[in-house]
Amino acid sequence: MHPLLDTWAGLNFSGLPQQLVNGLLVGGIYALIALGYTMVYGVLRLINFAHGEVYMLGAYVALFVSWQLGYSPEMVAAGKQPAPNPLNLAIMLVFSMVVCAIIGMVIEYVAYRPMRNQSRISALITAIGISLLLQYGGALFLPVAPPPSISETVNPYRGAFTIPLKPAAPNLVKQRDEAHTQVLAIREQMTSQGIREVDFGLPPEKETIRQNYMKASADERDADARVNNDSVSIIIRHGQLIMLIATLVLMAALRWLVMFTPVGRAMRAVSHDFDSASLMGINVNQIITFTFMVGSALAGAGAMMYATLGDSPSINTFYGSMPGVKAFVAAVLGGIGNIPGAVLGGLLMGMAENMVTWLGYSEYKDAVAFVILIGVLMFRPGGLLGSSKVEKV
Repeated sequence: MHPLLDTWAGLNFSGLPQQLVNGLLVGGIYALIALGYTMVYGVLRLINFAHGEVYMLGAYVALFVSWQLGYSPEMVAAGKQPAPNPLNLAIMLVFSMVVCAIIGMVIEYVAYRPMRNQSRISALITAIGISLLLQYGGALFLPVAPPPSISETVNPYRGAFTIPLKPAAPNLVKQRDEAHTQVLAIREQMTSQGIREVDFGLPPEKETIRQNYMKASADERDADARVNNDSVSIIIRHGQLIMLIATLVLMAALRWLVMFTPVGRAMRAVSHDFDSASLMGINVNQIITFTFMVGSALAGAGAMMYATLGDSPSINTFYGSMPGVKAFVAAVLGGIGNIPGAVLGGLLMGMAENMVTWLGYSEYKDAVAFVILIGVLMFRPGGLLGSSKVEKV
């Protein structure tokens, strides 16, 4: 058989729906970060490469706030942390968004505003410089060794629910139940005779019981694996669902802000032409600063939710590097400067990444962002929902 057919035959298609859902959940975070890229580019025609580092700082803010709320490593180790409370999550979210908004404002005022009338390459180099400054300079002031992480005890939504899509065959379920019943019976026999799994040098009759238990346990695991492989279901953690809902709410709020408010109209006017917007009485500097603040606040929200409710690794000053790159690719994929495009690109990026994992190449899942970027630049430079108009530079 052809190697490609061998690989296809070995895929676990029952796990595909789960991977697609996981990709959708992660893609929502990429979409939040991508919105910051696309908003800044839409107004300034600037790629803010320091945006991933704003995301990183948002995770640190959430970490510090959780420590102040009583979830520091010392309190957790002593078992003195308070009971999980949804209000704590709301406090962490608000602080992350506010602090990141202020950081975005400072970055725009100190780094980008002086470069506004310079060449685009100067602004681009400045963005890269700010990114490196926050990565390496932050290591001087932020805890990095050992890398900290937000305690899972702060999250009151650690449970999960299962959505069954296809039940397993009745005969497989029956075999699993029978195997489980046999294990319970032998375990009860072992308990009555004082036999443990780890006991060795037992008399022959007791050793036979122990060996029977080991074999019955192996049979139960095999039967359970057959049931899981034959059934199709989706497991969603409560925290992941809340993260997705909050992401959708923030995206809808941004869409309303841009399309149906006076400041949103001003942002769209500035994105078309600085001089014309200024002649119409719009304070261009304030609008640009506000754009940076909104985009940075969304990055802070994404960082807090992923570091607290998602499968977040330990936090360090490079925490936002790869998510920032993936979100940038998501913005390009959807059409940078286009808000719905950023959302679509983020969701597609998350699902593409998880599809690579499903195919058995999880070590290459980070590389898929660069493959997508090359493909978009080659075949559709304007993105899926963006325009391909030519600009004079």
